Amino acid sequence: MLRRLHADQPDTFAFAPANQAWAEAQVTKFPEGRQASAVIPILWRAQEQEGWLSRPAIEAVADMLDMAFIRVLEVATFYFMFQLQPVGSVAHFQICGTTTCMICGAEDLMAVCHEKISAKPHEISGDGKFSWEEVECLGACANAPMVQIGKDYYEDLTSEKFAVLIDDLAAGKVPTPGPQNGRYAAEPMGGVTTLQEYDACRAPHNASVALAVDLMDTVKRINGTEVPLRTAWLGETKKNVAKT
Repeated sequence: MLRRLHADQPDTFAFAPANQAWAEAQVTKFPEGRQASAVIPILWRAQEQEGWLSRPAIEAVADMLDMAFIRVLEVATFYFMFQLQPVGSVAHFQICGTTTCMICGAEDLMAVCHEKISAKPHEISGDGKFSWEEVECLGACANAPMVQIGKDYYEDLTSEKFAVLIDDLAAGKVPTPGPQNGRYAAEPMGGVTTLQEYDACRAPHNASVALAVDLMDTVKRINGTEVPLRTAWLGETKKNVAKT
């Protein structure tokens, strides 16, 4: 599918100070002259800050990494994780439409989007809060159908539960990610059939959901102050240099 930059572009882009520091730290993971290897995480941070990738944002990343603009544009247009047009101010829903999810009701979820958000993908709802699109397999086949918001998965959905999820988000709530039918992770609906002795002492949430709950950043824009900036790899480098 041909993907182009949106017709309406902001005049400028700048990382928030904490996001700028984060982006510069990512570059230090790679050897001198290989800073282009940081392009995907830094583009993602730009999107987390703004909700989508504008031309000025892509140009800013290209300048930071000393890359030609076209090379960064190639990355941004190739990966569907990057949004090249404005999205809803609260949430952009990516609905898996590949085989397992389609069999299990993805079309019903898209019907909810048609009714509650917009008639077409990538159109923003009338209140400006939501947008949606169909995407290829998101790898949660055991929990089909599912929807991704940012980095978090909402799984085991029905059209009714998805409609409630949208209403909750519109009301300012952030529903807990993960399975929406009571499952812990991707175990059989009747419960785990192996390692049952560990089931009683498990944590309240699986690791992915626990991280989302701890960070509380499922639908918020990221300004870089949410978690401390750590560069453990720099410390290890210094230790190794000192030993030699």
